[in-house]
Amino acid sequence: MLNKHPISELPALTNPYSLKTLVENRTIYNLNHCELNLFETYQQSEKVALQFNDLVVTSMLRGKKVMHLFDQPGFDYLPGESVIVPAYVTMNIDFPEASMQSPTQCLALAIDNKKIIDTLAFLNEKYPKQGRGNFWNLDERNFFFYNNAELAHTIHKLINICKSNSITKDVLADLALQELLIHIAQCQNLKEINDGDLNESNPHLSYIINFIRQHLTDKLYLQMLAKMASTSTASLYRLFKRELGISPIEFILLERIKLAKRLLKDPRIYVKNVSFEVGFEDCNYFIRAFKHYEGITPKQYQQLNNRN
Repeated sequence: MLNKHPISELPALTNPYSLKTLVENRTIYNLNHCELNLFETYQQSEKVALQFNDLVVTSMLRGKKVMHLFDQPGFDYLPGESVIVPAYVTMNIDFPEASMQSPTQCLALAIDNKKIIDTLAFLNEKYPKQGRGNFWNLDERNFFFYNNAELAHTIHKLINICKSNSITKDVLADLALQELLIHIAQCQNLKEINDGDLNESNPHLSYIINFIRQHLTDKLYLQMLAKMASTSTASLYRLFKRELGISPIEFILLERIKLAKRLLKDPRIYVKNVSFEVGFEDCNYFIRAFKHYEGITPKQYQQLNNRN
């Protein structure tokens, strides 16, 4: 659940009595450079095939799917998560829990390829990333990631734009698509770092992340980290926000919670001791932060992971 932000569920899009199909009932909104598809499924199904002619950004709104992509094992697909799928790649989807009382909701935003190329070129020209060979891009290999707050907000905004009757909806959608591409790149970068894959094309960021991980139990201050990176605090803050979508302080917090989760797998360790071992000076603050990001308290997490 770490750093995962769900998108608000939508009210039922179709009257149940007028459904044309109970599986992937589809509502479409067409704009100049994108097509928003909203899907609802009302019965359990397996291996439902879906393919688009453009790159598609999909996000779960409600319920659960099992997604099969690129001949890899199927994985659970839940609210707060997104997947990008290249053009002409088939998704095979299971719906293990869908029902008339609790339909699955998912969106698929197909984006015109020229719009993607033009937007990334604009970002690389006007807002270049630091480091040699470090460009704005969508990594189709890193296709599954958690939504951050900004990505969830932008997708929700795009839904409202597509459903609106505004005469300027295409212009507004183009601006929102630029935001979306930025937030997807940030989410992918953060996932790569969480998976242990540091991008050495940006030595400043890699150096600071390595230092943070090696000194999680120490007192870490933004001013100290900036000095070590030979940059200003404002520049370091912008670097993290641009590359990862979060501040350096939030990154430190997330790394400490990740370490705490590893320690809590030991049933003999006390929560208070864990809080100090991962760098928190206040155990109550540690418990609040852990619950904010994980949805449960450290003690509940420990109990769930140590059941016989």
